[in-house]
Order: sequence, then C-alpha cells, then structure tokens
Amino acid sequence: MRIHNILIVLLFLPTVVISQDKAVKYAGAISLTDLKRHLYVLASDSLEGRETGKPGLQKAANYIASEFKKYGIAPLNGSYFQDYNLSEQKPSGVKIQAGKSSFGFLTDFYFFPGFPDQTVDAKDILFLGYGIEDSLYNDYTKTNVRGKMLLILSGEPMLANGSYMLSGTSKPTLWSTWKRRKIELAREKGAKAILIIDENFNQNLIDLGHNIATPTLKLEGETEEVKAPAFYISVQMANALLKKTTVENLKQEIATTLKTVHKKVKSKLNINISRKTTTVMAQNVLGFIEGKSKKEEVVVLTAHFDHLGKHDGKIFYGADDDASGTAALIALAKAFATAKSNGDGPERSILIMPVSGEEKGLLGSSYYVKNPIFPLSNTVADLNIDMIGRIDTMHKDGNYIYLIGSDKLSTDLYNISEAANSQFCHIELDYRYDSPKDPNRFYYRSDHYNFAKNKIPVIFYFNGVHADYHQASDTKEKIDFNKIEKITNLVFFTAWELANRTERIKVDK
Repeated sequence: MRIHNILIVLLFLPTVVISQDKAVKYAGAISLTDLKRHLYVLASDSLEGRETGKPGLQKAANYIASEFKKYGIAPLNGSYFQDYNLSEQKPSGVKIQAGKSSFGFLTDFYFFPGFPDQTVDAKDILFLGYGIEDSLYNDYTKTNVRGKMLLILSGEPMLANGSYMLSGTSKPTLWSTWKRRKIELAREKGAKAILIIDENFNQNLIDLGHNIATPTLKLEGETEEVKAPAFYISVQMANALLKKTTVENLKQEIATTLKTVHKKVKSKLNINISRKTTTVMAQNVLGFIEGKSKKEEVVVLTAHFDHLGKHDGKIFYGADDDASGTAALIALAKAFATAKSNGDGPERSILIMPVSGEEKGLLGSSYYVKNPIFPLSNTVADLNIDMIGRIDTMHKDGNYIYLIGSDKLSTDLYNISEAANSQFCHIELDYRYDSPKDPNRFYYRSDHYNFAKNKIPVIFYFNGVHADYHQASDTKEKIDFNKIEKITNLVFFTAWELANRTERIKVDK
C-alpha cells in the first residue's frame, strides 16, 4: 500500500462516510453463490467458448440479458443489446511466390491481422539484420528502406557470454518481447512488406495456431488503414530466398562483428493477398440504471463476455478470461439495481456493459465509443474487469489485484480507488503493470483503452496471466471465487463513490 494512503483516506473520508452505510448494505447483494452460478453458465460446454459471431456468444448475451431483466433493469430503447456487424476474413487466400517456387500458409509462413488485401512485388529484398533502431545497435543507419521489402531476424543480437547486447544482461529488451515493435518501425520507415524469420516457427505454429488459423474480424464498413503486410517465415523459406548464404551465417557474422549486416537478396517475390470476406453479427449487452440528480452523467462498467470459441474439437472455456469479469458485472448489476429498487439508486447513471469482440481486437468497445448511446463527454469513467479469478506466480494468495491506468488521466480516480480499498476492501493493489516501460503493454490490451483514447478516465482490474491463459485448460474448476468476490466489491465501492460524489472527477492529466 502506498505511503500516502492514510492522507487519501482522511481527505476523502467525509464524502465516503455520507454514503458508507448504504454502500455496505448494497455491496451485500454481491454473493459467492451468484458469482459461481454465472461463471459456471458462461464457461459451460453449451456456450462453446463464446466466440464472437458464433451461436455460443448469442447464448451468453441472452443469459446476461435475462439476469438483467430478473433484477428489474429495463431494456434500453427497447432492447438489452447494441448490435453491430463485422466483416469476417478467413486467413486463406494469401499466396507468396518466388520465381517458380511457391510458399504455403502454415507450412512456410503465417501472419496476424492488421493489413488490407493487396498485391506486393519486389525485384529484390533487403536483409536488414534484426530490424532494430537503438543507440547501441542500429540496423537503419545510413539505410533508406522506403519502398523496399525487408527480411529481418527475430530477437536481438547476443554477446559471446550469452547475454543480450542491448541490455547487457540475461534479460531481453522490448525488441524481443514486444513482437510488433519491429513491424511498426519498419512501416514507419516506409517498407512495403516485412518478412520476419521465426527460428521457432514449428513451435509457434502449435502455440499460436488458434490465433493464426482463426478468421479475423473487423467492424463492417470501417476503412482499413493501408499498411505494409508482415509475415513470419520459416528458416527454410528464408534460406530459399537468401540462396548464397544462410540465416545461421548471417547471425554469426553479426555476433562476431557486433555490427549491422545488410545484404541485397536477389529473389523476385510476389505476394498476393485476397481473402474471402463475409458478414457476421455481434452485440454488446446493456444494463442501464438511471441516476437521480445527475442522471445525464454516466459511469460505465465493462468486461468482455467473448472468448476464443471451439477449435479442433477443443472448447476454449475462458473461465478466467473473461467469464470471471462478466460474472462480476452481472453481480454488480444486481447490487445497483437493488439499491435503485429500494429508492437508494445512484445520483449518476450506471451503464453496465458486457462487450463482445475483445479477443478479436477490442471490437465491441471500439464500436461503442464510435456509436455511443450516451455522449462520451458525459461519460465519467470506465471501470473494466478482465481476468480476476486466478492467482499468478508472483503472489501467494488471492488478496491482490493489478490496477492499470487508474492515475493516467485523473488524479481523482486514483485517489477514490485507493480510498475505497483502504476503507472497505484491504486488498494489495499492485501497480507494476502500470509502468510505461511494461513490455506486456497491458494498458493497451483490453476494452478500457478505447475509452482512455477518448480522454475518459479508466481503471483496468486484472489478476495477471497464468499457464492456462488462452488455453482450453482455462476452466471453471481452477477459479478462486473468494478472489472474484473481493475484486467485485472493490469495483462496487469505487463505482458507488464515482456515481454519488458531489463533484464529477476531473481529467487533469
């Protein structure tokens, strides 16, 4: 707990005490029994992993809406759903050819979404070492890559003692851990295509196979930004392109000289990207609890209720990711709806919104902020819950939560969160992933970020990743329901204060 917590509690005590009795009373509506019941439904076989655009997602949406109705939450504008259309794009339909040699998807190369269909030709390719721009090692020195197709090594240079050149230690830098960094840099420099040599190609096909082979989705009608295509290729494919040398020889040359190595690769390459596109529908679920004196101002609570679906006979249950957060939202809906039915509803309105499409690129929340039901200027904050049911390796028990983003836009929000925890919950608030230097970049990876981009203060509640993350083994039997209850209470007390305090929190950062 941070040193100034006592001062924070003293500062906010008058505001919190005014509604303390009522807050504690209605937090009592959050129960282990309900949380377990919701999560067991969401992570059941019948919902088949809740993949966006699939029947299991619609079943999940219907279940959530039925719970909202049970609590007396009325449909918003006649519906519990915000429907939106998506363009589904299958990964097949990409052909790469060098002369008479053809390379195959999933045998020689793979890719992730993020670029439009196009045709790219190159008479020659530039081998650009590791594709790094750093003060200690710079592959872009005196090299103009605009309009060129680049062949790049994955990872970063190593020293003879086994340490990494750039860090000087056994720990890699972001050039290794943040895989998209090289791609984004090459695009900024004007490259027209990027081929990254994946020395763990076969293993990554296994580990990332679900993400690679699954059709990608984007919001229908959204113009896709023109970007250079990027592909991960096998060492065998790279050697076939290099012809007169090998990947190992080039790596050894860099390791020996500790200098960049550039080579023109005399291979004429044609990349044709033409993927089949169909339309599918998805929805966000809306649980709106109208406020009293400040009803035009809205506090939004989110969690994504989609997951990865069913593939190769395996159901990816997503019990932690994010049935845990969705179960919490349903419990929060009950707590606030109970308060309202007793005449103790919040002063500001509450929008409890389970969103879909998170696993496909934060699509549901992106659609909402582009088509908001309530003006974004009236949106006070977004409290986003994504994975709160497990314990990671850095903690001994479940009495912790990672908070991300709470002080990035609003000092008030950070202070309210700290005070709510100090007075009511007594959970270890871990801020390690809040650092701008965090190589995981979690701040950018869940639905709160679409609100933050619009200058709306956010808190992201997160328990950290674990061995079952994005695996079929993320099942309900492994969930710590006591932890979910604690975190749900923390979100409730924070939201209660946001909705009932006299002054709206300020955006001051």
